Amino acid sequence: FFMEECKRMGLKVLGPDINESLKGFAVNKKGEIRFGLGGLKGVGEAAIEALIEERKKHGAYKDIFDFIKRVSQRAANKKSIESLVYSGAFDCFTDIHRAQYFYVSNGEAANGIEKIIRFGNVYQTNKQSTVNSLFGDTAMPEIATPKLPACEAWSLTEKLDFEKEVTGMFMSGHPLDNFKFELKYYGIMPLNEFNEVKESATLIAANANRNFRIAGLVTDAQHRMTKTGREFGSLTIEDFSGKTEIMLWADDYVRCKNYLEKGKNLLINGFFKNRYNSDQYEFKVSTMNLLEMAKQNMTRQVDISIEPASITKEFVTFVEKNVRANPGKSSLRFNLYEPIENLKVTLYTMEKGFMMNEEMAGFLMDNPDVEVSVGLVG
Repeated sequence: FFMEECKRMGLKVLGPDINESLKGFAVNKKGEIRFGLGGLKGVGEAAIEALIEERKKHGAYKDIFDFIKRVSQRAANKKSIESLVYSGAFDCFTDIHRAQYFYVSNGEAANGIEKIIRFGNVYQTNKQSTVNSLFGDTAMPEIATPKLPACEAWSLTEKLDFEKEVTGMFMSGHPLDNFKFELKYYGIMPLNEFNEVKESATLIAANANRNFRIAGLVTDAQHRMTKTGREFGSLTIEDFSGKTEIMLWADDYVRCKNYLEKGKNLLINGFFKNRYNSDQYEFKVSTMNLLEMAKQNMTRQVDISIEPASITKEFVTFVEKNVRANPGKSSLRFNLYEPIENLKVTLYTMEKGFMMNEEMAGFLMDNPDVEVSVGLVG
């Protein structure tokens, strides 16, 4: 909630950074909010204090090998380093991406982190031996810096999963970022508003039998069984505004159980009804589908309102190519309006229809001169 509120206010909230983060949330020199290292699971307080203290005394860490040479490994152990990698705290070292820290190449037993730790151990042991030797000014032997083999970078979904695991939230983006068009134009109620209704008997009664359409990322899913042997399930979905839990009983569970999987993006229709022999209400799921299919299955018509002066050659070329490349049953309508004299002309696509698609959605969302409305099937 607070992350989205910061976005609304134009305040950047950045993930952890080994060269900038403090223990708690803090504002950096650019006025951006930086995630605090104290919010990471698996990184102990001693490790945080040690790496921040070292950074204050001797400056920013140049790379991961400079970091491992300077920080005591009794404080920054393997578990701590793994959590820092998962959170993106080492992303400032752009020569190595997150997957390389965990990659094990053919014929090797150690992954990237283990090689880094081994290098740091050898370096610090040799440094201590040199300091304690009879000839303390003897030059320390050169230690070869290990090379982390190249590998495929993690997908955004993988990065976000690990970030959520160690920070409790998505830092590099959100799995629903690709569905902002649907969330805005397809009659989907934000979950914080849905919860207000759900938690108020008065609001539920006032909206009895009304269809509610909600959507979100499944963050938890349970397949369970009652004492009498009846199967049921529960799932928690999350959007940009909050999260909610939905129970599935009897036939609803049988019909929807394949969707109860963590990581799926779901579109859910349902209504509130009285529980059996009770004056209390429950949310009854009518339909449950993948959110990925909404544009394709639910779009009846797309209305685009635009001033003639805003229609460029690039606009016309994009729309023409996109419609031709995505044939379908949805119709497209243009409303050309002139605000000063209040004139309006409506143009319909009279030939073939088109199928609403990701490229068209992104184009319309990114165009400030366009007003969009979507007519839905049913």
